[in-house]
Amino acid sequence: MPLLRSAVASAGPDPVILDLGCGTGATMRAFAPSLDERAQWRLVDNDEELLQRAVSAGGNVETVQADLTCLDSLPMEGVTLVTASALLDLVSETWLLDLAERLNAPIYATLIYDGEMKWEPEHPNDAAMTAAFNAHQLTDKGFGPALGPNAASRAQEIFEQAGFDVTSVASPWHLAPEMSMLQRQLTDGIARAAEEAGATEAKAWGDARRADAARSTCIVGHRDVLAIPMNRRSETAHATG
Repeated sequence: MPLLRSAVASAGPDPVILDLGCGTGATMRAFAPSLDERAQWRLVDNDEELLQRAVSAGGNVETVQADLTCLDSLPMEGVTLVTASALLDLVSETWLLDLAERLNAPIYATLIYDGEMKWEPEHPNDAAMTAAFNAHQLTDKGFGPALGPNAASRAQEIFEQAGFDVTSVASPWHLAPEMSMLQRQLTDGIARAAEEAGATEAKAWGDARRADAARSTCIVGHRDVLAIPMNRRSETAHATG
């Protein structure tokens, strides 16, 4: 995972990492093998139960219950790296512009949905359901009109314009037939969203996909983005060799 290693290096020798929308702490766990145990984590979420589950993993952790829509409430002082997983496709362009303007630390954002989905074997309505789901992803998720499948490309543009050096890499989900339970959960969510977006065939498509899950492969496109302020890039390149 070269981009994760670059993110770790960008955090500096005494990392203070602010994880936005931390959930149960998946990002912290992903970083654990690559970070010194002295690294400090500030885990931010608006759900107290999720914060308690995240902190139970141990480590040098501070939890902050806060509304992510209000950037003024985020504890950014002294932060050397910001992380966010499965978040940027939910936020608005205005929110992301505001974040980029405030940040003087790198940001590592993962699992940004890019609008691409593919199944094998195919179903005649796959493309229509993807289009309807993508339309739903652009609706307000609490931050204003969401970036949805445009998030990765707009994030790159926004951070570059704000003076960051940006690297973007593909990180697709691959759900094989033996992951049929996850496939069913995924297609249920896609079908619900597509139906809300006006796709009349959504339920029938979801039923067909559920029935085929044990023999299907599903690929859902995502991207990971690392944006480093220009004055930090040389330090990171030296640290990663």
